[in-house]
Amino acid sequence: MKIFFYTLRPYDELAYAQKLSAELGIEFAGCEDYPTLENAALAAGYDAVSVTPCDMGREMVERFYSLGVKYICCRSIGFDHVDRQRAKELGMKVSNVDYPPRGVANYAIMLMMMSLRRVGHILKRGEVQDYSLKGKSGRDLSGCTVGVIGTGRIGRTVLEHLSGFGCRLLAYDLYPSEEAKKYAEYVDLDTLFARSDVITLHTNATEQNHHLIDAAAIEKMKPGVTIVNTARGKLIDSSALIAALESGKVSGAALDVLENENGLYYYNRSGEPIPNTELALLRSFPNVLLTCHTAFYTDEDVESMVRGVFESAQAFAQGQPTRHDVSL
Repeated sequence: MKIFFYTLRPYDELAYAQKLSAELGIEFAGCEDYPTLENAALAAGYDAVSVTPCDMGREMVERFYSLGVKYICCRSIGFDHVDRQRAKELGMKVSNVDYPPRGVANYAIMLMMMSLRRVGHILKRGEVQDYSLKGKSGRDLSGCTVGVIGTGRIGRTVLEHLSGFGCRLLAYDLYPSEEAKKYAEYVDLDTLFARSDVITLHTNATEQNHHLIDAAAIEKMKPGVTIVNTARGKLIDSSALIAALESGKVSGAALDVLENENGLYYYNRSGEPIPNTELALLRSFPNVLLTCHTAFYTDEDVESMVRGVFESAQAFAQGQPTRHDVSL
């Protein structure tokens, strides 16, 4: 069994991969670059490739198949960047990973608090030595109604941790959780929009929920709502969000993920003109916080993601079931 890692980070992932390789007896190699049709040849002779979110559309899947790769192991919870239909047609298995939910959950809560208390704006004014109070007053999270969309492991952890703040908690999910009901009232989506002061997203991206937050959804929300997204950029229509920020309907947004972030986040683009108008506009607002898809990024979570790749590839090779199997 051999795994080739793309975008293998030498400063954190490599040490875990070396440890797990010795522990499980699985060979690996890797490079720091994203996979392309050209450098796909590096994976020739390997059973599996491991990738972070990137372009893994039909052409890339076919290219790896032609090189003998049998498994595509994502080092992320999300797997919507992989053409799983084509992988299925070719008999290729696809997996994702998971990690302890508290890292992302606590990051989302941090973003809520920062957005409500206008911390980004306060810090920027501090950089130019403006220590006046005008325009810095915020809201206390404890007095807010928070709507959580998606009550999987991360969403449930958000609810559990927010319960200690004394918030009123609402939840929406196609498959309600008995555990989440301990902390939140399940409501339909329109009710959640109408009653929430803060809305936080914790669901994977699918064709059905593409642009879940669009102009029509925002119209149903309370004036002055705050929107937090640590899930998937495709869940929010960026143009609709920008219009709502400009009108004041949305009072603040904290976004760890963004539409069209492939080729942007995880790259050093210093000094380059970036062809992403939505990014430029969102960065210009004093009431918007943008972080570059780092909610997951803790030592514990990185080790868990690398381990998930090795365990999934091993399970696939042995014909064993794995909770990480997301093949169609």
